[in-house]
Amino acid sequence: MAKEFICIVCPKGCHINVDGDNITGYSCPRGLNYVKQEMVDPRRTLTSTMIVEGGNIRVCPVKSSDTLPKDKVIDVVKLIDKTTAHAPIKVGDVLIKNVLSLGVDIIATKDIDRI
Repeated sequence: MAKEFICIVCPKGCHINVDGDNITGYSCPRGLNYVKQEMVDPRRTLTSTMIVEGGNIRVCPVKSSDTLPKDKVIDVVKLIDKTTAHAPIKVGDVLIKNVLSLGVDIIATKDIDRI
């Protein structure tokens, strides 16, 4: 059965078709690698925000340090929503280590000063 994927590696958004071992529609090796990964273990980088206590702003933008299994993204977001960070925070600080035992950290992407 043929499947179509839209590549998310770059803004071009190639429509990649997979029919058995035949893969068409990609315009670069990154697109081919993306669809091969997507077929066996779809993964996503997560960006979100976390509540901050004692900071000069109330929320901190965060991201995953590596890609997460796509089927775990919602669970990670729910955990982030229940977690409070404490100021001061520096870019790169690990706010949740080894989230859900996935081997990926949730890190700060903005400096936040203490008030």
